[in-house]
Amino acid sequence: MSSASAPRIAIVGAGLGGLACARGLQLHGHSVTVFEQEISPGARTQGGTLDLHADTGQVALRAAGLFEMFRSLARPEGQEMRALDPITAEILHHEQPDGDYAPEIDRGQLRDLFLESLTPGTIYWGQTVESVSPDGTALRFRDGATQQFDLVVGADGAWSRIRPALSAATPTHTGTTLVETFLDEADAHHPALAHLVGNGTIIAKSGRTMLSAQRNSGGHIRVYAGLEIPHDWHLAAGLDLDDTTAVREHLLTIFDGWHDSLLDLLRCSEGGFVNRPLFVLPVGHTWDHTPGITLLGDAAHLMPPFGIGANLAMLDGVDLAAAIATHPTIDEAIRAYETVMLPRSTAAAQACADLDQVIASGAPIEVDGIRRQLNERLLQPSDRQT
Repeated sequence: MSSASAPRIAIVGAGLGGLACARGLQLHGHSVTVFEQEISPGARTQGGTLDLHADTGQVALRAAGLFEMFRSLARPEGQEMRALDPITAEILHHEQPDGDYAPEIDRGQLRDLFLESLTPGTIYWGQTVESVSPDGTALRFRDGATQQFDLVVGADGAWSRIRPALSAATPTHTGTTLVETFLDEADAHHPALAHLVGNGTIIAKSGRTMLSAQRNSGGHIRVYAGLEIPHDWHLAAGLDLDDTTAVREHLLTIFDGWHDSLLDLLRCSEGGFVNRPLFVLPVGHTWDHTPGITLLGDAAHLMPPFGIGANLAMLDGVDLAAAIATHPTIDEAIRAYETVMLPRSTAAAQACADLDQVIASGAPIEVDGIRRQLNERLLQPSDRQT
C-alpha cells in the first residue's frame, strides 16, 4: 500500500506489540496514532525480564531495525536456569546459557527501545478507549469523544476494549496465581540471595506450588510465588494486599518447611506484594474477518507465561505493518496478516496448554525444553507471509 493513500491507522495500547507495529508502520512510511491509557511512559514499572527467541522476538527486532540496540542491552547469561529441591535447595536440574538463542532483557528496557524509535507525538498518553464501532471506523473514549479511522488495531492486552467488536471470548483464570515481589540492589544488600539466584532464574516446586526468582539488570531480582489458588484468594484469607507484613506471613505459612534460603526470598523482599492471577483465552481463539479492525498480542491470544507471549506480540506487530506496506488495500492486508497470525497463535497456545499439563503432572521444569517445544510448534520465519 502506498503511503500516499494515507490510511488513518490507530493502535490501541502502547505495549510491546502495539509499539512494534507502530515502529514497523513508520519505517514503511505510514502515519499511525497510538492511544495509551497510562498517563506517561513511567507511570508504572514494566515487569521483569523477557527472553527473546531467535525465531520470533529477535526476528521482530530485526524487522524493526532495533536488533543491534537490543544486543547492547541483552544478557545472554540470563538464560541460565536451575531447578532446586524445595526442602534441601540442592540443584536438581541446571541449564547453562545456549549462545544467543534467547538472551534476556528487562521489559522496561525493551519498551524504551521502541518508544525512543518512534516519531515524537506518535503516542497519546492518558487516553482511555472505551469501545470501537463494529466496523472499526470509530473509537469512543472515556471522555465521550470519538475519532474516525480506516484501521483500528487492538493491542490493548488481556482485557481488551477492542476485542468485543470481533469476538465474545473473555479470559478465564487458569487456577494459578502469581504473587510478585522483589529485591533491589541484591548484590550489595543481599549477597547470599544474589549468589543463590545467580545470573538467571531459579525455580523450586512441589506439585503446583512454586517459588521462583529471576535476575534483572542492575542487581534487581524479581520473586514469584506460584500458587494454585483463586484470583481473589486474598479476600477469602481476609488479607489487604497493601498490608505487606500480613501477606508475607501468609505466604511463609504456605511455604512452611521449605529451605530457609528460599524462604529468605520472601522474608527479605522489599517491594510489597502484587497479585498476578494468570488468565488465558481459549486455545484456537479466532474471529470472523472484519474490514477495518484486527487484534494482536494478548488481545488476540492470551497464553500462560511460558516465555512466548511477548515474542509473538512483537512478531504480530511487525507482520501486520509489513502486510499493510505490501498490499494494495487495508482489507487485503488484514486478511493476509490474520491468515498467518491466527494459526501461529493457535499452535503456540496449544503448546502452552500441553506444557502446563506436563508441569501439573509433577514433571521437572526444564525451561530450555519448554522454549524449544514452543518454537517447534510455530511457523518458521521463512513461512511467514505478509
